[in-house]
Amino acid sequence: MNKTSPESSTCNTEQEVKEVKMKKKKTEIIEDLEKEKSEFKDKWLRTLAEFENYRKNSHKEKQDWIKYANEKVFLEFCDVLDNFERALSTDVNSENYSSYIKGVEMIFQQMNSIFKKNDVIKIDALGKEFDPNYHEAWSSIPALEPENIIVAIVQNGYMLGEKVIRASRVAVSNGEKPE
Repeated sequence: MNKTSPESSTCNTEQEVKEVKMKKKKTEIIEDLEKEKSEFKDKWLRTLAEFENYRKNSHKEKQDWIKYANEKVFLEFCDVLDNFERALSTDVNSENYSSYIKGVEMIFQQMNSIFKKNDVIKIDALGKEFDPNYHEAWSSIPALEPENIIVAIVQNGYMLGEKVIRASRVAVSNGEKPE
């Protein structure tokens, strides 16, 4: 027969109580960790959603900025367009011809003023050496100038600050003398 002493039974019970307490404590720790994990996941998902909203809003703001960045310049061009419309609606005759020409010159000056104010400058090309960074050769022709010197401008080029926004279209000397 297996006799258990009362002491050993108390030992087993105490040990069982300790094990139960330990299991309970482990369960509580696991529950706490699960709760903490859930909170972190919720915070992460909210942060992710906030970042996505921020990205969308930033993109929209950038698109709006691009769309409306030149509004002031276009408004100035509206004035130029209005002046051209007035000039085109004028009946030109020998009596008002010089006034008409003066008006068109004023519109030209108005346009140049807008360009200058917005840091748009015409590329000075005539008589200069051909540079593919600023010029686009449309033809090579006989001329008195040495080879690769620009002898005619087909279309003016322009720069916005230091950036070429349209290269000058030019004719360059091919080094042969004209006959």
